[in-house]
This record gives sequence, C-alpha cells and structure tokens, in this order.
Amino acid sequence: MQHDRLNASQLQDYYITTPAGASVPLSTIAKLRTTVVPESLNHFQQLNSATISAVTKPGVTLGEALDTLKTLSGDVLPLGYSIDYAGQSRQYVQESSALVVTFFFALVIIFLALAALFESFRDPFTVLVSVPMSIFGAMIFISLGFGGASLNIYTEVGLVTLIGLISKHGILIVQFANDLQREGKGKREAVEQAAAIRLRPILMTTAAMVLGVLPLVTASGAGAAGRFNMGLVIMTGVAIGTLFTLFVVPAMYMFLAAEHAKKESAEETGNEAPQSVRP
Repeated sequence: MQHDRLNASQLQDYYITTPAGASVPLSTIAKLRTTVVPESLNHFQQLNSATISAVTKPGVTLGEALDTLKTLSGDVLPLGYSIDYAGQSRQYVQESSALVVTFFFALVIIFLALAALFESFRDPFTVLVSVPMSIFGAMIFISLGFGGASLNIYTEVGLVTLIGLISKHGILIVQFANDLQREGKGKREAVEQAAAIRLRPILMTTAAMVLGVLPLVTASGAGAAGRFNMGLVIMTGVAIGTLFTLFVVPAMYMFLAAEHAKKESAEETGNEAPQSVRP
C-alpha cells in the first residue's frame, strides 16, 4: 500500500521468510545508510571518467594547451589515472601524428607524377623547390597567431592542398623552358623567356586562387574558425610561394635542369642513317 512506502525507514518493517520458515522483519538483517553518490556515472573507452572542458586563451594554440594539460595531469593525477581526448582535441592528437606521413606521401606522389610528365627525375626537384617556401610563408601567420589561427586539422588540410597549388607555377616555367631549349635556345635564355612569358598566367592564377579563398578568411557564423584557418593558409601560402617561385625556380633550373638542346642535337645526329656510295 502507498501508506507503507512513505519513507525509506518503512522498508525495515517488511517481513521476510527465513529458510526455517519463520518470518522476521528486514531490520534484523539489514540497515539503511545515506550517502552522497553521483547522479550519473560517465564512461569513456569503457572506463569511469570525468570530463574537463576548457577554452584556450587568445594566442594559445590547441597543441600548447594539450601539452600543458598533459604536464599538469602527470603532476596532479593519482597513480592509475590517465587522460584521453574527445572532440577536436582527439582529432588533433590523432591527425597531427600522421601529418608528417601525409606530407611525405603527398610529395612522393607529386614527384612521381612530375617525373612521368617531364620524363626526367631532375625537373621535378626544380618544380618542388618552391613548396617549402610556400609552407614557410603560411606558417609565419600561424606562428604569429594572426586572427587566432593555430596549427590544427584545418590548417593541415590547407597545407597539403598548398603543395599541389604551388607546384603548378613551377610546372608552367619548367615545361615552357624545356620546349624553348628543344627549339635551340640555351638554358639561360630559355628560362628567362619562360619566366617572362609565363609571368602573366602565374599572376592571374595566383590572384584567382587568393580571391577564391577570400570568403573563407572573412567567413562568420558557425564553423567560421575552421574555414578561416584553411583559407588563411592557402591564401598566404600561395601569395608568398608565388613570389619565391618567380625568382627561385629559374635559379634552380639553371642549377639542376638538363641541356635539352644538346640532347636533341645528339639524337638527331644518331638518327641520321649513313648513305652508301655505289660506283
């Protein structure tokens, strides 16, 4: 009945049957005790857990915050306790370790594609020499924390994209210079003309790319932080990388490129069949 369940102490008045068949009140074998317990038990990775949520200060990157958390946890947490990550922090920890591998495979794939395009293992090095410089240009703004930018999964995607975008400028110069060499021009003359003739297409594609990602940099609302980080990396990397491309690629071409004019003349000489003289 309801009036028998008005408070917890009334539970002790319930009678239970012993193995001998006698009825005894519950209070003879049990006691009530009041304690404070959590309203719910949170689990993460099938272990009891407590969630710590925080927001980084302006100018503090996510990586720096996680390093600080790891240091503090080693000093504060008792033996047997550990930390794990969720959400964006978990994604950053997992993806940042694979960033170097991703960059390596991206460079290898682009190098092999360029080697097949130019039929040479020397010209791809000339094209890819501008990649580290463009990444350096993008990392300047990340290290300065421009607009709250930090090294995260979005900037990493932007850096990988930057490799392919900046390689296109070197391809335009190297391919045209090789064609001019095959027409009989010297290496220096060929690369000078290639850089001058290809200047307009390079600047036009650079301007188109910079203006194309400008809406990402000026985005607002939900997800604006991720779009800003990706757009900032691409915009600054392409702009600064293009500046280096116009000067460094021709210099590296003079240092690494083969003499295609001599090669073409040697092949033509070898292909000439000797004529037999008949009396």
